[in-house]
Amino acid sequence: METGRAETARGEVTFLLNRVSNGERDAEEALLPRVYFELHRLALSRLKTERRGHTLQATALVNEAYLRLCGAGGRQFENRAHFFRLSARMMRRILVDYARKRGASRRNGGGTLCSLDEAIVIAPEQSDNAVRVDELLEELARLNARQAQVVEMKFYGGLNEAEIAAALGIHIRTVRRDWLLARAWLHEQLSSSVS
Repeated sequence: METGRAETARGEVTFLLNRVSNGERDAEEALLPRVYFELHRLALSRLKTERRGHTLQATALVNEAYLRLCGAGGRQFENRAHFFRLSARMMRRILVDYARKRGASRRNGGGTLCSLDEAIVIAPEQSDNAVRVDELLEELARLNARQAQVVEMKFYGGLNEAEIAAALGIHIRTVRRDWLLARAWLHEQLSSSVS
């Protein structure tokens, strides 16, 4: 019974996303309550890796991402998974822009490494690395777009392997392999930039 409700809710979200794609303003208002909890979860998971005292709050991040995605108009959403993939990317853009505005583009003289365990974790004292990680993800996207998407959804979107597999339409083993390869590549790039 619970599965049926979840499928119905997902169908409602996809229906509303189609209406938003068609420029229906009332659909934007109806969509937000149905996706807010998940967007807020994504924002919280991403903000946990930001430096202490970060002034951007999860609610503000959700609102900004939602406005940029739905408020601009003309954006097409294929389905719910596509919407959340774009949301993760938009949150990444917002946080990187925020870091740049706060002067995070200055490089540390001694440099520090980012941990690449279950997710890429940028410790509070390593917040200057946010811009570097973004640059590396752009480079990875040119080398292997799918691996970059996996990292983006896992790190910025807080999605698990099953959710990523569903969003990209690939097998979960492919997600694991892409994550391992991308993580190793990012670790190598970050290590060489510190040395």
